[in-house]
Amino acid sequence: MLAWTVTFLIIALIAALLGFSGIAANAAWIAQILFVVFLVLFLVSLVTGIRRRPMN
Repeated sequence: MLAWTVTFLIIALIAALLGFSGIAANAAWIAQILFVVFLVLFLVSLVTGIRRRPMN
């Protein structure tokens, strides 16, 4: 998921440098959405991993 975020971010940066503002804006928006989804899934897995840990 994070790899897709980086991919769309690079696409957005290249499109912005070349002057394709519409493509750059869409790619940046997709990168933001994917990053938020990645962050939420990471936090959920972190919390569930801590909860499953045996208490010694």
